[in-house]
Amino acid sequence: MTMVLERSDVPELARGFSLLGSGGGGATTMLELMLARRDAWPIELQGVGELDPATPCLGAAFAGSTILLNERLPGEAPFDRLVDAVERYLGTPVDAVCSLEGGGMNGLTPLLLAGRRTVVDADLTGRAVPGLDQMSLLVDGVGGIVAAGETGSGGVALVQSDRPADLEQLMRAAIIQAGGSGAVVFGGFTVGDLAEHAIHGGTARALALGRAFERARFAPAAELAAALGGRALAEGRITALEGDRRDPHVASVELIAHDGAVHRLVARSEFLALVTDGRVESAAPAVIVVLDAVSREVLEVTELDAGRTVCVLEVPAPAWWRPPHRAARIAPSAYGLEGLDVVA
Repeated sequence: MTMVLERSDVPELARGFSLLGSGGGGATTMLELMLARRDAWPIELQGVGELDPATPCLGAAFAGSTILLNERLPGEAPFDRLVDAVERYLGTPVDAVCSLEGGGMNGLTPLLLAGRRTVVDADLTGRAVPGLDQMSLLVDGVGGIVAAGETGSGGVALVQSDRPADLEQLMRAAIIQAGGSGAVVFGGFTVGDLAEHAIHGGTARALALGRAFERARFAPAAELAAALGGRALAEGRITALEGDRRDPHVASVELIAHDGAVHRLVARSEFLALVTDGRVESAAPAVIVVLDAVSREVLEVTELDAGRTVCVLEVPAPAWWRPPHRAARIAPSAYGLEGLDVVA
């Protein structure tokens, strides 16, 4: 179904993508400001079923450290060189664009290319994830994917491989070479590939979530969670934040609830699990959302501090992630965290 976005929709759309960031994916502020300066409004998004399946498509995203990205702002056309490289390699223009990551700042990214390409309301994650090898096309083993990334000072790296680890590791090396953050483009797939191997309607879902959040923002946590189609998991004061000696990227956040229950949030760049009194209550691929209990600001992992009171909600993951072989790619065990997966 065709969807038309107005400039006035951006704040609520951004809020929805922040919720789907599950504590990661980067703040949406930079993208909101970039979109506010665009002339291509209103923006029309097409459903996957409304386009010729043979239409070549690309996916665009920012990767690496979102903190660095906010310090080193991208230019007016951050994807142009990468798109040119992909089109030269493929030998054909690419007329459609979707989102690589359907959570956090990257949910808004394909809108930057509106006006020059048809924007498809599909993405490759439905929530924020840390690895390029966790994109749905790669999870499902779709072949022929081409990735291009910045290497800094105008350089471009291009990789074509049917091994997801190659795309992740080589693009990660390019991002590091570029200074720790930069743009990435995927190509070599079609709108027809998105029909089976992508999450559909993520922009529409994010806008609905953002609108529901604003309407119920200051309602009790259970009511707010219900308005988002999810459930309330915990509310309490942060009493401790600890690292993991085995993995410096893992953090454990302890909350003490008003009724004495002890909750533990386990996170990497996104929230991966919530444990209550030793029992796993929620885990990825479900989307775990942490809000400031007073302001109801959507918090990222890096914004949690001892003494802060927060409420924790769960928003269901897209149905695409339900099959066990897909869920295993983003469940806590995928990061070496045992005993935290939710068994269906």
